[in-house]
Amino acid sequence: MNLKRLLAFVDIFVDSPTMDDVIKSLIQLPNVEELYEVTGEFDIVSLVSAADIEEFRDFLKNKVMKIKGVKSTVTSIVLNAPKGPRNGVAAGTAKSTPQ
Repeated sequence: MNLKRLLAFVDIFVDSPTMDDVIKSLIQLPNVEELYEVTGEFDIVSLVSAADIEEFRDFLKNKVMKIKGVKSTVTSIVLNAPKGPRNGVAAGTAKSTPQ
């Protein structure tokens, strides 16, 4: 699949008392396509899109990291998406290959 935009999962560590305010701020950012409050190592998992790595860097440095309550982030850049809504193969519809 040829991705038209850079996609990245950005895992966000948040100062707990500011969780609701951080979520409200992230919702306002157009680069944030999906946003999840989660259990586990991170507090928030977001799916972010950008035109290129420069736009992504600017978004992370000048938008996300400047939100009060965001302590740190861990980013995973999407290299390929063999299944998912962006390539027309939705959950539960992938064809399996006989073994």
